[in-house]
Amino acid sequence: MKQLHYIVLSSLILSLNVVSQQNTEVYLANLSMVNGSLNVGKISNISNNEGYDNQPSFYDDDRVLFSSTRNGQTDIALYTIENGSISWITDTPNGSEYSPLKIPGKEALSTIRLDDDGLQRLYEYDMKTGKSKELLKDLKVGYHLWYNEYIVVATVLIENRMDLVVSNLKDKSNFTFQKNVGRSLHKIPNSDLIGFVSKENEMLEIKSLNPISGATKTINYIW
Repeated sequence: MKQLHYIVLSSLILSLNVVSQQNTEVYLANLSMVNGSLNVGKISNISNNEGYDNQPSFYDDDRVLFSSTRNGQTDIALYTIENGSISWITDTPNGSEYSPLKIPGKEALSTIRLDDDGLQRLYEYDMKTGKSKELLKDLKVGYHLWYNEYIVVATVLIENRMDLVVSNLKDKSNFTFQKNVGRSLHKIPNSDLIGFVSKENEMLEIKSLNPISGATKTINYIW
């Protein structure tokens, strides 16, 4: 039995002429399970664009979101797997968007918006109308992950570090559960937990978090 899935990847390409110039591309790969073994099939460059293309995520089974350079700024692009087309979701004057994610239960996505004046906030964009609104007031969000349709887990920039903050959009509460964390946030499969990297101690730790209770547990150490 062969079952087809997809995975999106971003790849860094360093310019040989100017070391400080960095280009990234977004790739889509076919994954299939054949007799219990995982096979990687065709890999396609779906961004194929000069400049920064990164931070891909699946909007649904047929569409991929990613941030992409356009006209001197970074906007959110939407790639449709079935026909290979790209459409643009955002076009914000004096600002760029990064780290797009589908918001559960909505025809909308969230992104980190960085304005030209340095203001950095988490925004929601309606997929049909394109209208946007700020989601978390006064929080400089670096990276985020949706736990459900109204709870978002984020790394928030505080001075020279990032703290792990769980925000509830219903009651507008924000709780800091861990100080000094890494960039990576992931749901742990077959659980109600979030995985993150703790930099609180000298040795880095991979930890789990229950965003409802706030309980954390060390999973492993990074040597």
